[in-house]
Amino acid sequence: MTETREKLVFVSDVAAEVFQEYRNLLFAVAYRMLGTAADAEDAVQDAWLKWSAADRSDVADPKAYLIRITTNLALDRLRSAQVQRETYVGPWLPEPMLTSPDAAEGAELAESVSMAMLVVLETLSPLERAAFVLREVFGFPYAEIAEALDRSEASVRQLSTRARKHVEARRPRFEADPRERLKATERFLDATMGGDINRLMEILAPDVALWTDGGGKVRAALRTIHGAEKVARWLAAVGGQPYAGVDPSDWRVRTVLLNGNPALVIDGPAGPITTLSVDINDQGRVGAIHLVANPDKLQAIAEGQELPL
Repeated sequence: MTETREKLVFVSDVAAEVFQEYRNLLFAVAYRMLGTAADAEDAVQDAWLKWSAADRSDVADPKAYLIRITTNLALDRLRSAQVQRETYVGPWLPEPMLTSPDAAEGAELAESVSMAMLVVLETLSPLERAAFVLREVFGFPYAEIAEALDRSEASVRQLSTRARKHVEARRPRFEADPRERLKATERFLDATMGGDINRLMEILAPDVALWTDGGGKVRAALRTIHGAEKVARWLAAVGGQPYAGVDPSDWRVRTVLLNGNPALVIDGPAGPITTLSVDINDQGRVGAIHLVANPDKLQAIAEGQELPL
């Protein structure tokens, strides 16, 4: 009896060790597919439950097996989430996550979790998104992706090609130097808090787009705002005013890396109240603004959780 118990403990320890080896990879895949840390964490936890309960004696490649489990769990969650997002109040943005300075060393992986890229991935079908993430981001062989998605290899190639063309047509054309991006973000914040429409008009690109995600819980635009004049007027109207119940005198602005890029977090006495990230064009003007203030999407930042790229 003791020997049997010892064997079970050993098997359990080995299973946990193998799972832990790939845990960061599983989270990285799930986050790119789902766009929120909470959903990605749930998918990974469900994958662990399946892995720990499975008969692993016939598993020749644990990594491929765990990727398949996580991908399918993420697909199920994504299909459900898409239905829920149809009734979401205002624009839905991915949940921002902190990234370490080492993110710059993996430029391609960092770019794949940028706010702009995640917004583009939201426009793909669930299967296209899975194929793109597994193939274009992580470089998995088509045969493994086909097994994970329960599709033919030819079908996966088509999904991947279609997704890649879709993403390339919509991704930012210009990748700014991180230091320039940070300077532009700080200039933008100063102009916004000062309510200076003229200065904002100088900073904003003519075709700028503003996404503000408040989830119906804090003040935010109910739809994406396009055009420099409209964006400037909206920002000037809210800049320098109390936000999420916190007066500007109680704000603390800090520079961080969010989703692989320099960005700002505005904290109140009780924690983060919003994040602010911008994309700049080849003329150094702000072309896109992503402001996330839904408190449900600031939990990972409040906890200091970093995204494994």
